[in-house]
Amino acid sequence: MRAHEIMSRHVITIGADASVHDAIKTMLSHHVRGLPVVDPAGKLIGIISEGDFVRRAELGTEIRRSRWLSLLAGSEQIAIDFTHQHGRKVSQIMSPSPITIGEDTPLEQIVRLMESRNVHRFPVMRDDEIVGMVTRRDFLTAIANLSLGAAEYSDSDDQIRRSAIAALSSASWRPCGLNVIVHDGVVTVRGMIRSDNAHKAALVAVENIHGVKRVEDQLSRITYPPPEEDYGGGDFVSLQSEPSTADDEPL
Repeated sequence: MRAHEIMSRHVITIGADASVHDAIKTMLSHHVRGLPVVDPAGKLIGIISEGDFVRRAELGTEIRRSRWLSLLAGSEQIAIDFTHQHGRKVSQIMSPSPITIGEDTPLEQIVRLMESRNVHRFPVMRDDEIVGMVTRRDFLTAIANLSLGAAEYSDSDDQIRRSAIAALSSASWRPCGLNVIVHDGVVTVRGMIRSDNAHKAALVAVENIHGVKRVEDQLSRITYPPPEEDYGGGDFVSLQSEPSTADDEPL
């Protein structure tokens, strides 16, 4: 199996100049553990994840070194740590130049990269465009598929899967983090959806595809923030910097 068979589509991105608070709200609202970071032109320049919020001054968890360890670390590393632990913008705490993979990257190679680099997620690229994300969670989908005896898609299942992705991707109410699995005509749809009506529409769209026997609904409703305050649902969204207010202090 390859990356395009398990990756989540319609990736939520965030701008480098967005605030740390914006990044936290976006991750919570879309139930994701990491966000690709893009420049104003939409080019991938970094990634921000849950691990970037573990060592933070607000929590009192910043690195504290003795004088001896500070000498060993050096002033350059101490400056880097300070910026990461006190930074107010995404660009100040993100991991720059993230490792990326292609759509046809074999899963075995992805696993080796995850283990050797201690990385939990990879942006999937088509030339310079982000077309998906592969995370450790996406491997659960692959394992579930294999446990059903479907290590490879049949021609009909593969066609149903392509049709389902096309139908959902073209809709304005499309889910974010979309993942579709088909086995013997049974379609499992996973992702985040913005409203009850969008949820119903997604299921109807899949049910109307020729050859579908049943739809397993694993879509989850986005409940925070409210719809009028969210960041774009299922399509590529780039959050640029917004005016700060007193409520925009980091958590």
